[in-house]
Amino acid sequence: QVQLVESGGGLVQTGGSLRLSCAASGLIVSTVDMGWFRQAPGKEREFVAAYTRRFGSSPYYADSVKGRFTISRDNAKNTLSLQMNSLKPEDTAVYYCAARPSGLPGLPDQSTYDYWGRGTQVTVSS
Repeated sequence: QVQLVESGGGLVQTGGSLRLSCAASGLIVSTVDMGWFRQAPGKEREFVAAYTRRFGSSPYYADSVKGRFTISRDNAKNTLSLQMNSLKPEDTAVYYCAARPSGLPGLPDQSTYDYWGRGTQVTVSS
């Protein structure tokens, strides 16, 4: 059974940093595509960043987080991380980790992801 468990959320001031982690069980992070999505209050869930397992591929980021967020994998620990720097109030949301089979088109398309965590809350105060 696949489980994705996020951690690392919290309350931070504008300009601060947080590091989210996603512990995976039942799948191997190096063999699937994995991503981060977020849902702000009153808004639809949106793509943040994703990593494909295709050799030589670079991570893909939403324009709103490019240059501030970094997605990474730790194959030894079987975890996915999201380093978030220069946080803004508009980054406030529940952040979700997700996984899907590799090789599918549409890396930012959340409908292509089969497995989801329960989310972790990130709140950025102004």
